[in-house]
Amino acid sequence: MTAAPTAPQRSLASVLAFAALIVCVAMGIRHTFGLFLTPMSQEHQWSREVFSFALALQNLLWGATQPFAGFLADRFGARRVLWGASVLYALGLLGMAYASTGTGLAATAGLMIGAAQSGCTYSVVFAALGNLVPAERRGWAMGVVAAAGSFGQFLMIPVASNLIGGMGWFGTLLIFSAAALLIMPLGSALTRGLTAAAASRGQTGGEALREAGREKGYLLLNLGYFVCGFQVVFIGVHFPTYLLDKGLGPNVGMTCLALIGLFNVFGSYAAGQLGNRFPKRLLLSGIYGIRSVAIVLFLWMPLTPASAYLFAATMGLLWLSTVPLTNAIVAQVFGVRYLGMLSGLVFFSHQVGSFLGVWLGGRLFDATGSYDTIWGICILLGVVAALCHLPIDERSLEARRLAPA
Repeated sequence: MTAAPTAPQRSLASVLAFAALIVCVAMGIRHTFGLFLTPMSQEHQWSREVFSFALALQNLLWGATQPFAGFLADRFGARRVLWGASVLYALGLLGMAYASTGTGLAATAGLMIGAAQSGCTYSVVFAALGNLVPAERRGWAMGVVAAAGSFGQFLMIPVASNLIGGMGWFGTLLIFSAAALLIMPLGSALTRGLTAAAASRGQTGGEALREAGREKGYLLLNLGYFVCGFQVVFIGVHFPTYLLDKGLGPNVGMTCLALIGLFNVFGSYAAGQLGNRFPKRLLLSGIYGIRSVAIVLFLWMPLTPASAYLFAATMGLLWLSTVPLTNAIVAQVFGVRYLGMLSGLVFFSHQVGSFLGVWLGGRLFDATGSYDTIWGICILLGVVAALCHLPIDERSLEARRLAPA
């Protein structure tokens, strides 16, 4: 591995502020898509699976293009990637507003927005942070930025709900399209003075990938992140509709999504802090295990607005708390030279899980008339993820080579 490129002397507060705002905009808009399911499906007379498939495709393409976006950020600098992603995000939202068929929705909300998100969310932003934040504060910084994404969800959910109620889903998408362009100036501010990485004098990107592929802990992180994507995207998209099906009002679902975003702020920040003090693998194992327990208790308890709010708050604490811990392990083990690419590849696994979670949620509902089966799958996968993180070795590869036999 080669050393990371020298970062310019920047105020840590300004670096975190610009990184947080980018993720806040990108993730805030993304987390509102579940609110468009019912009004768009009703107006276009789509089945629930049509919208679910488009968002599943979005998550899959987001993950599939994330390693490539991360590599481009590692090799040529994050600024260019952020600019391109901003424009594509805006065009995708505009196209989503005008989509009148399932194919059009899949092309815009699915393909275009999915590709855009790969260039303006965690892996690319974390690639910049890896070169701007000291190693001893990296996990904390990632937790702060992940918390910003959560705050974006908390902020944008009620904004989107009010906009949809006041001017309809079409006008709301037009406003969001314009908002996505804010990522361009924010990206310039974040990467000011940060030059692209010089060509590696030793390890190439391909060699880094092969090295990671031989590391058992890296493969286990991929498995755990798959489960994370499956659970959170299923809940984020289908939970409001699940509550509607059970007779609760639409405001309950909107409030639950906002609570997830609010408590996620605290959960993500706490995870970054705790990751500097305790083994990250054990924290991740606990997060996944508690998720399964929370789902079991939620399904077992009588469903009321209060129980839904309690479940949402609990899941919020656990929602993106996996993000700083998982990415910090990747940086800790492999270094930051190819952090964008390697964390992007782990994120691809997350998005494969997201694709299956959101799509199977709609598919199994249409087939069985309920969400019972998909809830059971979420519980089982959480147990698997809790177990698979336990054997991960968090030491850097260099430290392992220097350690006595």
